[in-house]
Amino acid sequence: MQSNIFCATGSRKESVAKVRIKTGKGKIVVNGQFLQEYFHRATLETLVIDPFRITETLGKLDVNAKVNGGGKSGQASALRLGIARALLKYNADFRKILRSAGLLTRDSREVERKKYGKVKARKRFQFSKR
Repeated sequence: MQSNIFCATGSRKESVAKVRIKTGKGKIVVNGQFLQEYFHRATLETLVIDPFRITETLGKLDVNAKVNGGGKSGQASALRLGIARALLKYNADFRKILRSAGLLTRDSREVERKKYGKVKARKRFQFSKR
């Protein structure tokens, strides 16, 4: 692999993102589509761009990512972690900035399983006194 391409993996819930960054004009491609086309919500787009905004590299690096599993929110968070880890390989001086912003920590929360005798994980069936 070329030395000017930096690869990393990010995950959240059931989603996994494989990220490759290289120097460019700030183009972000996810599963063959541009960022705005893939994530239709502005909040998710902001979430993905956070690592670039914090390290002041927005518009300087191109991103090519493959994301699968889970929903759009989990995929966006997985992509964010992958980008942050790739930026760390790109420049090790970013560690302190990314760590203080909490972008290098994997969100370990998972969906709680459904229990028997309940509607969902914790929600109970309606109680009837009579």
